[in-house]
Amino acid sequence: MRLREVAGRVGITERAVQRIIAELEQAGHLVRRRQGRRNRYRLPTGLRLRHPIEAHCRVGELIQFVLGTRGPPAAGAAPPHRRGAAGLRKRRNLG
Repeated sequence: MRLREVAGRVGITERAVQRIIAELEQAGHLVRRRQGRRNRYRLPTGLRLRHPIEAHCRVGELIQFVLGTRGPPAAGAAPPHRRGAAGLRKRRNLG
């Protein structure tokens, strides 16, 4: 997918996508490989998420969750979130 397409789908400018990719690459969360005239990107799935609230999760776990391919939880992983109105009510009442 080209950066222009990513920008259109996300609803931000192409320049913003370029800046985000550069920041992720500099932090080691994206690895760029030049292939002909194009760049190919790889996500190191073993890295932890950057935000302190989600730092207990790894990038690969997030990708599996989003794609719906999540297998059994890893040792020490947070329990999966409940879906639906009942789960939402319980989360609101917890804290």
